[in-house]
Amino acid sequence: MDKHYLQMKRRSLLKLLSVLPIGSAVGQPLWRDAIEQHRVGSPKNLFQELGVRTFINAAGTYTAMTGSLMRPEVLETINSSSTTFCMLDELQDKVGERIANLVKAESAVVTSGCFSAMTLGLAGILTGMDEKKVEQLPHLDGTDMKSEVICQKGHNIVYSHALRNTGCKIVQIETAEELRKAINPKTAMLFFLHIQSDQGLIMHEEWVSIAREFDIPTMIDIAADVPPVSNLWKFHEMGFDLVCVSGGKAIRGPQSAGLLMGKKKFIDAARLSMPPRGFNIGRGMKVNKEEILGMYMALEKFIQADHDAEWQQQEESVKKIAVAVQSLPTVSTEIVVPPLGNITPTLHIKWNPDQLGVKGVEVQEKLRAGNPSIEIGSATDDEITITSWMLQPGQDLVVAAHLKAAMS
Repeated sequence: MDKHYLQMKRRSLLKLLSVLPIGSAVGQPLWRDAIEQHRVGSPKNLFQELGVRTFINAAGTYTAMTGSLMRPEVLETINSSSTTFCMLDELQDKVGERIANLVKAESAVVTSGCFSAMTLGLAGILTGMDEKKVEQLPHLDGTDMKSEVICQKGHNIVYSHALRNTGCKIVQIETAEELRKAINPKTAMLFFLHIQSDQGLIMHEEWVSIAREFDIPTMIDIAADVPPVSNLWKFHEMGFDLVCVSGGKAIRGPQSAGLLMGKKKFIDAARLSMPPRGFNIGRGMKVNKEEILGMYMALEKFIQADHDAEWQQQEESVKKIAVAVQSLPTVSTEIVVPPLGNITPTLHIKWNPDQLGVKGVEVQEKLRAGNPSIEIGSATDDEITITSWMLQPGQDLVVAAHLKAAMS
């Protein structure tokens, strides 16, 4: 190595050592003091520097819009845990125990999103604790592993790709009779998608009952189905073996985190397909220590939150926005609560575009192009939707003023 380079590195090291406080408290690492002393200046606005548009979110917890904003306690946890090391498996063990206790499940593990939880949960069902089988996934041919997942036709939407990642194929049915006929020695699991439960003929309890009749494990995806907070334990109590949920929506944990919760034997097996192990289909589904701890903190704060007060605040905010546009010609407003998924007071604004002179999609574009930029929910020719649960304090009045201007 170049001699001058080594001399420069030595001088840099000596310079750093010279600022270390001699009288640091017992047990306080000196390097941590040095790092704190070298943190100068305010943080950069990298969004601005990179030319990335930021906006007021009056739409909701969409992945494309980076989900939700983490609670301050979550950010504090992430920052404080980033300055030291631990063993990943030990951390998942301890955090999993705490989370399982919070959601009234046998076991739990933090995953890289709900999609990952689905893949890993099914992998655990397929392989059990057999590491040779773990290495073989997603190649099921020539093995004694099961290879089919059954779900209702209305539940087989894009997210079922998470299940096909294991090598399994999806078998669709519509009636309880068809379900019983479809179950065979290749059936690995029965899958239920809660947000689509009104798109099937078989409801949760009957689904679990039939699965138990044939001794087949069950999984339910409730990615966007909290609130209500009770959904975090409702489906364990109902009898589902595995429950998958997103961490970056209403729970307000890291957007890249999720939870796999349920029967311990399946969680233990699922973890064989997770990092730090590298011989599996889940190696790329890495969750770092900061996300694991941040997800735990977010869940704890979400469960402890005053949900009635938060709901009242959301209602008051959308009412303010509604009042701002109700005086415009032909405009009507209605606050609707979706029965499934993203359950929050949702403002529907309708009007006659010919009389008002503007279409919903044009209003959406005006708000998007404004300063500040504002994103709303869906938009058609004669209707838009708005939610307030991702708004920061005071932003409801900003949205109201800009919306009225865009529609006038």
